[in-house]
Amino acid sequence: MEQPNLSYIHSMSGGDEAFEKQLISIIKAEFPEEKSVYFKNMAEKNNKLSADNVHKLKHKISILGLEKSYDVAVAFENNLIEGSTELQEEFEMILQTMTNFLEQL
Repeated sequence: MEQPNLSYIHSMSGGDEAFEKQLISIIKAEFPEEKSVYFKNMAEKNNKLSADNVHKLKHKISILGLEKSYDVAVAFENNLIEGSTELQEEFEMILQTMTNFLEQL
């Protein structure tokens, strides 16, 4: 499985470490809440709201350099809109990988 990285953040910052720290801080603050709301909506079988949650989360997936995982998120979002939970397990593995990475920062 591909691993999160800070390459995209570094490329956006132009070497501005304060900007990088601020962006990482925002991601670390928002990600757990967004993930929690996603799991709540999935438990309630609310595919529409879950798709909205995936839509928000996929931007953080992209920022953390997870290109293949972003594609999985896009497909999973579309599946949820169509009423299918196919790719749920793969998406949730991505969330766990991101959680582990963010905890190490």
